[in-house]
Amino acid sequence: MSHDTDAIVVGAGVVGLACAYALGKRGLSVIVLEKEGHIGEGVSSRNSEVVHGGLYYPSNSLKARLCVTGRRMLYAFMDSHHVAYDKCGKLVVATEPDDVQKLEGILRQAHVNDVEGMSLLTKAQAIALEPEVRCQEALISAESGVMDSHGYMLALQGEIENAGGAVVLSTPFVGATPLENGGFEVRAGGADPTTITTRLLVIAASLGAQDAAAAIEGYPAVKIPKLHYGKGNYFAYHGKAPFSRLVYPTPIPGALGTHYRRDLGGQARFGPDLEWVDAPNYTVDPARADEFYQYVRRFWPGLPDGSLTPDYAGIRPKIHGPGEPHPDFRIDAEPMHGLRGLVTLFGIESPGLTSSLAIGEEVAAILGTV
Repeated sequence: MSHDTDAIVVGAGVVGLACAYALGKRGLSVIVLEKEGHIGEGVSSRNSEVVHGGLYYPSNSLKARLCVTGRRMLYAFMDSHHVAYDKCGKLVVATEPDDVQKLEGILRQAHVNDVEGMSLLTKAQAIALEPEVRCQEALISAESGVMDSHGYMLALQGEIENAGGAVVLSTPFVGATPLENGGFEVRAGGADPTTITTRLLVIAASLGAQDAAAAIEGYPAVKIPKLHYGKGNYFAYHGKAPFSRLVYPTPIPGALGTHYRRDLGGQARFGPDLEWVDAPNYTVDPARADEFYQYVRRFWPGLPDGSLTPDYAGIRPKIHGPGEPHPDFRIDAEPMHGLRGLVTLFGIESPGLTSSLAIGEEVAAILGTV
């Protein structure tokens, strides 16, 4: 049977746009449904804009493979589309003697993950690069950097539209019904509700992925992971940026730890921390500054009193709770949920931005067999 379009992607964040881009490159007609009035207004607009090297992730995991592949693709894409970035490099610092062994483990894992540009630095070598840093030893990741995530999303949107696709804003996904002869009938809301038939359906709705999956008739509820809200708060530093590179402590359970970055405009920021919340809220409590001062001074003792101000917050769509093992990305296809032509994405948090183009290729490859 014929359908109105080859593919519908739900969510115009960075991952949804990357999926639509990958499908459009294969000659498919693609429609992206976005409930907000602009692209990237959710998780994609509230992250660190860090390009990750791929150091930490477990061997043979989706995160390890897609981060490293995605990073290489991302730099090439940004070069060809004139998207701003700064491959400034990153120091991972051991601030206490007990952390040195952690660095050695991270370096071993980075080599397993095929991360290039990794070196172990002595304290003197690290201070020679970043005189303000305090550490016992450090790792340098030469391929890490910062980027203009919104410019990147605009470039993806442009590619989708140049291929004949459409990014439809202010149009929430309401639900879908599998069709008897294959494909889906998709119900879209907004000011002008409509129904569209599609051969392929991708749910890349981030914080809304669980609700979207539950709105697809026949989707097994037991296959939808529980959503946990991991809030990340950021504080801005008002003064001359102390470091030219990213500076990270060794990871904490469930996150990479409160780190330093200087954005493309030269603004220094610290964050995110990890605050488990019951519902999304984006207010940064000024009282959290006390923890930031204490934490940051482990690697930058020179942080002056009164120099941090609340900046912004993001919510990570976690599929694990406090104290639970940190899971891999979930890219669920027919063998998981039983619905042909459907891919659902769950738990796409860091390193989702860096991995986005590789995630798109992964989804397109899965659906190419349908």
